[in-house]
Amino acid sequence: MFKKLAIAAATSTALLLTGCATGPSPVGVGLITDVKGPILATGEKGSKTGTACANTIIGLINKGDASIEAAKAAGSISVVASADYHTKGFYPFFGETCVTVTGK
Repeated sequence: MFKKLAIAAATSTALLLTGCATGPSPVGVGLITDVKGPILATGEKGSKTGTACANTIIGLINKGDASIEAAKAAGSISVVASADYHTKGFYPFFGETCVTVTGK
C-alpha cells in the first residue's frame, strides 16, 4: 500500500511541475535558466532597440506581451533588422522571456 501511495505521489508531483514557468531555450529548461537565442535576422541595419517581456509564476499567473510587434512598438521600429529572445527563471517557480528587436 505504501509503495502504491509513493508512486502516486511521485507521479502527481511530476505532472504538476510539467510545463510550469518555462520559455523558449536552445538548450532546454533547467532548474535555473538564463539563455539567449535568435529568432530572426535580416540584411537590414538597425540603430534602434525595443524590448518586450512576458512573465510566469508557477505556470498559474502568466502576464505580458513578448511579441515582436510589442518590441517594435517599444523601440519605435518600423523595419526589423534582428530579433532575439532572452529566457531566464527558476523552474518551476517563475520565469521571464523577453524579445529584443533592432531596426530602424
